[in-house]
Amino acid sequence: MKPLSLRAKQSFQSEIWNYYAQNRRSFPWREDIFDYGIFVSEVMLQQTQAGRVVDFYLRFLSKYPDFAALAKADTRELLGLWKGLGYNRRALNLRAAAHEIVEKHKSALPQTVESMDDLPGIGRATASSVLVFAKNLPIPFIETNIRRVFIHFFFTTAEEGSVEDGEIMKLVTETLEERDARDWFYALMDYGAMLKSKFGNANKKSKMYGKQAKFEGSRRQVRGWILDEVIKAPKTGLKLNNLLERGKDKFDRTQADIRNILSELEKEGFVRVKRGNVAFSKAL
Repeated sequence: MKPLSLRAKQSFQSEIWNYYAQNRRSFPWREDIFDYGIFVSEVMLQQTQAGRVVDFYLRFLSKYPDFAALAKADTRELLGLWKGLGYNRRALNLRAAAHEIVEKHKSALPQTVESMDDLPGIGRATASSVLVFAKNLPIPFIETNIRRVFIHFFFTTAEEGSVEDGEIMKLVTETLEERDARDWFYALMDYGAMLKSKFGNANKKSKMYGKQAKFEGSRRQVRGWILDEVIKAPKTGLKLNNLLERGKDKFDRTQADIRNILSELEKEGFVRVKRGNVAFSKAL
């Protein structure tokens, strides 16, 4: 794709800014901007819609108001607070990253993408978004709503599964509003959310597109249920046979299926199975 003309670039930017001026969404992490809040919100938003994150975010900050408090979080309490967000490994990585920030960076948010990317569970895209929103740094990055905007405007005739992120990143970089990167990316994300609600999902044209599997009855749901049951259990743990039987009735899965998922959780360090009991792992 050829570089955009100045006219095309300005037309695109004006469209996004004009929409944002009239339709800006409000979220707690946008209204009260501080390093730790942005850090937590961006990890929560990795695989969860913004509207669902709000209540979790507020409860999380009430319990763990800064990097130091999160770094010392009890695993059982941390995962209990995370319940409903899914992908529990994110919570553990978030705590591990907070610990590194406290120990290696004197409780201050790292200032470069490279140093952020070195933190547990923080990939380059999240590292970039954290620095954009916390520090207003002009760093190009792509997330699902941003991807949708650029496909909608610049890949109208593309076939499904044909658009590469490399092509999109060139346009993200080319159109970046360097003097107000934070609001520019918020504007793109708000426009992208509107596009999905009105016109369907243009991201089907992306090579990165993958439809999320149904949650009901999925391995993710069974994993979450097992972990929730174990977190609520007393120190001696749950009887393995009782857990398998309840899971079979609840999810219409065989006991072998549930045992396999339980073994997966044990290998990952979430639970321990010993002498016919299932208990929360103290190793995390």
